[in-house]
Amino acid sequence: MNEMPGLDTTLGVSASEVTADKVVLTWTVGKRHLQPYGIVHGGAYCTVHESAASIAGQTWLGDKGIIVGVNNNTDFLRQAGEGDQMTTTALPIHRGRKQQLWRIETVRQDGKIVAIGQVRLQNLDAPPPAEFSQ
Repeated sequence: MNEMPGLDTTLGVSASEVTADKVVLTWTVGKRHLQPYGIVHGGAYCTVHESAASIAGQTWLGDKGIIVGVNNNTDFLRQAGEGDQMTTTALPIHRGRKQQLWRIETVRQDGKIVAIGQVRLQNLDAPPPAEFSQ
């Protein structure tokens, strides 16, 4: 597994699969993910969802440009608490010339869906990040 940079490092997110058609991120709920009542803060899901979509979208777009998030819509379905093993998966809904739409799902170790959402990305005509250049 590959540790992610930036905020994802702070959240302990790792990539277990990265392709142009699917990204899978894994993370273990710790105290840093919780809101005051002991369950995962919704912002943690939104962050990981956007990361999964962004990695997938940039991988698909390759050296043709750079992607930026323009909408992140996440619904929270179940609670998760400290110690839960989370898997977040991004799959494409639409990948076009100007925009992409990705479906994101986060499940606990018991296979139950905890959060689901969509992230819309804009494809910009700009140099891609160095880590995506070949």
